Amino acid sequence: MFRNRSNGRNFRHRSNDDNNMRLMPGSFSNARPKINFKSHQSAEKLLEKYKILAKEALSSGDITLSENYLQHIDHFERIISHKNLNQNQNENSSQVANIIKEQNNNLSNNGKINKDHTTKNKE
Repeated sequence: MFRNRSNGRNFRHRSNDDNNMRLMPGSFSNARPKINFKSHQSAEKLLEKYKILAKEALSSGDITLSENYLQHIDHFERIISHKNLNQNQNENSSQVANIIKEQNNNLSNNGKINKDHTTKNKE
């Protein structure tokens, strides 16, 4: 009594076999997993890459794309400066630690010398 109208569309009833036809996540990636914003290049190399891309986009007249690349440049410049700051702090803290160790060694050596000197004076 009731008729399904297709309206020119190929209408199919769902069955259990449709579960096998569903797309899996990453089915369009040619079996390569998607890595979100992780590159195998260093921040310095990526900075240079985006500088070149920004110049090319600007020379071709695409201001929007050039601005996009300039934002990437700004991002990688901040990463590099943060990395350099942390590296300098680590170097400074290791230098301070070495100086403190040397001072402690000198103090303990001076203490031994003073004890030896006082024992010799007592004799």
